Amino acid sequence: MSDTHGNEQDSTTVTRRRPPRWLMFAIAAFFGLFYAYDVWEAVGNLVGLNGLAQSLDTKLSGFGWTVLIFAVILPVLVYALTYWLGRGRAFGVQALTLFVGLCTVAAVSLDITAVFSLARLIV
Repeated sequence: MSDTHGNEQDSTTVTRRRPPRWLMFAIAAFFGLFYAYDVWEAVGNLVGLNGLAQSLDTKLSGFGWTVLIFAVILPVLVYALTYWLGRGRAFGVQALTLFVGLCTVAAVSLDITAVFSLARLIV
């Protein structure tokens, strides 16, 4: 087959080799530890602020419970989403996707801490 200049075109297709599964799972497990730490930290905040509120003879407001429970659920949801988006891609892309998700969780956690003072969480 020739193009308009008389050169032959190569009709071979490039096949993409999938990275090994064990490497994909290793990357996911490595980043999963950081996401698990974020969940553990959020549970600690939930328990700690609830205990602090009880020691002050008050209780957490509905808004406070919502914010603290959201902080527990968020890392799990982001990890699942980033794992799903990065699956089947090159291991560098998967690692970068998981890292961006981890940065997002950290930013939202900092925003929750900065925006909501203890006075808004307690009734």
